[in-house]
Formats: sequence, structure tokens, C-alpha cells
Amino acid sequence: MELERTFKEAGMPEYTFKSILADSAIAEKIILSDIDAVSFTGSVETGMRIAELAGKNLKKFVLELGGSDPFIVLDDADIELAAQCAVTSRMMNGGQSCIAAKRFIVESSVLDEFTSRFVKITENLKIGDPLDPNTDVGPLVRESQIKRMQEFVEDAVSKGAKILTGGNRVPGNGFFFQPTVLANVNHSMLVLNEEIFGPIAPIIEVQNKDEAVMEANRTNFGLCASIWSRGEAEGLARRIQSGSVFINRIVSSDPRLPFGGVKKSGVGRELSRYGLLEFTNIKSIVKN
Repeated sequence: MELERTFKEAGMPEYTFKSILADSAIAEKIILSDIDAVSFTGSVETGMRIAELAGKNLKKFVLELGGSDPFIVLDDADIELAAQCAVTSRMMNGGQSCIAAKRFIVESSVLDEFTSRFVKITENLKIGDPLDPNTDVGPLVRESQIKRMQEFVEDAVSKGAKILTGGNRVPGNGFFFQPTVLANVNHSMLVLNEEIFGPIAPIIEVQNKDEAVMEANRTNFGLCASIWSRGEAEGLARRIQSGSVFINRIVSSDPRLPFGGVKKSGVGRELSRYGLLEFTNIKSIVKN
């Protein structure tokens, strides 16, 4: 709504930018109207429905869907920095971010040190009002998300995972869930097969860099990834199946860079020149 107001104040023609508050039924009617293209950010299920509607009518579409971003810590990483950034990336917005780190893949030689630092930092996070600047972790969006986090934890524990910290709802009012760290996870567990949209962090041990890449790619998602190493990590980054890879940096969105994923993380790109080209019809005129 604020963007619409800004467009109007800038003197742009009416309806250059228009905000519509609508439910899914109205959104479907809009897609089937005489619009030319659709861009959507949200769940895989809704994205598939939008792709179906747009595809049937031969309309361009861009989908930015879920993610299960790997956070890879190699044996030559700055472990203190990596652990601090790992917690920040996982717990931002209460863990409710498509680009939050969601799987922590750590070489065995630095696993204990990284895990110890990660848990200590996590246990010192302040949970509370998101409008309070001193708060580190705010609430989840609704009651059903609390139940979903409990399902993730209970499923993991029943299959052999160990809770290093957290694991429960925060007592009292509000949809708060404790920042949680899990060890001894495996691929029979939901936490490694579905997107975790909440403050739960599974830590995965690998023996070497090749195994780290294999583990990073062992997912139906491919939005973003990050690699932490003091050495040369670009070669590994090229082997990661994702739309972008950040080396010694937390994943972020930059309007100068194309943003989007592969596999079930979406189709097409947002931002940058590439994002503009997604909604451009290219015409060739040939003249003798």
C-alpha cells in the first residue's frame, strides 16, 4: 500500500502500480483475466497451482518458492564467525524466511567446536516482542506453526535425533517456540525432507568436502546456499545445485543480483536485469 502511495506521489499514471488485498479465489480470477504475466512468492503447493493456471493460458510466470538452504562449514572455516552467522541466519524472523539457513552441514574435524558455539549462542538469544529492538527471536505466525514445529521435533527424536537445546513451546501467551538445535539427524526425518519455517536447526556431520556437496544437494529444494571456508570455495560453490551461493556471507537478497531457485524452489528469476527480462517480450526485426 505504501508503494502504491509512493507511485502516485511521484506522478506516475493511475494504475501503474496497484495493490489489491484478495484471497486465493480472487487471485485465481485475476490470473485468468487479461493480465500478461504472474510473479509469485510463497509455498510450493500454491506455486504449482499458479503455474497450472498460467500455463493453461500461455502466460509468463516467475515462482519463488520454498527453500532448504544448506550452510556448509568446512574444516578451514573461521568457526566463531561461522557459528555466529549460522545462528543469525537460522533464527531471523523466527526462522520464517525462505532464505534462512535450514541445514547445517559441518566437516567432522570441526563439528564439536561449531556445535558447542552454535548451541551457546542459541541459548543466549532473547525471545519476545518483535517490536522490541533487544529481541532476537519473535513469534511464529499462528498456532498451527507451533504444532508443526512440535511435529518436526517429535518426529526427529522418535527416529534417533538428540535435542541439544530448546525443543518446546515457550510457556505463556503468544506463538513462541524455543530456538532448537538437533544433532544425530538422518534422512528419515521430516527436518531434512521438508522446509522448516521456524527456529529449528538440524546439524549434519560429513567427513569431507565431497560429502558436504552431496549432502547439500540431497534435497528437493535449491534456492540458496552458503559456504564457510578460509580457503578457495568457489569450486565447491559451482557444484551446489541452487540459484545462488554465498561464500563467508549470510544469504541475502540484493536488487543488483538475480534471485531465484532450481528444483522445487521455483522457476525464473527476480531482481536485476534478469528479473526485468522475465517479463519482457523480445522482438527481432530483420531488414535487408
